[in-house]
Amino acid sequence: MSNLQSQQRSRTSTKTLLKIGQVAQKSGLSVKTIRYYEDQGLLTPVVQRSKNGYRLFYPTIFNRLAFIRRAKSLGLSLGSIREILDVHDQGKLPCGVVKDRLLAKLDSINQQIAALELLKTELQGILLGWQDQPPHPHLEQTICPNLENP
Repeated sequence: MSNLQSQQRSRTSTKTLLKIGQVAQKSGLSVKTIRYYEDQGLLTPVVQRSKNGYRLFYPTIFNRLAFIRRAKSLGLSLGSIREILDVHDQGKLPCGVVKDRLLAKLDSINQQIAALELLKTELQGILLGWQDQPPHPHLEQTICPNLENP
């Protein structure tokens, strides 16, 4: 735990800790999702367990959940988000890591677009020569002659 986190925890009394239902209600996320994020190591510095084993969250959970939600909406994986949060939890600003992950995501999207353009061209070519009842000497040996390799 970083020094920043230790200071943060010492300033937060157990009266300000939130139960998982409260976090779910205020954040708009389900209890199941919050549990999953904890299981994935995304909430480690903002959650603790009570003597009874209940999850108790520091109020900073909402900033963390908002970051996770935004990063996911931009297509980052939970693994990438965990790496970014790990840098943050060490007391460093993770903007460089975020930029690297976003650049990688952009590259991936560009590759997907290129693959989809190629598929679109192929589909257009097939549909251009489409015949509902194509003549074929071996109709019983084929499912759809339009899709046979040229």
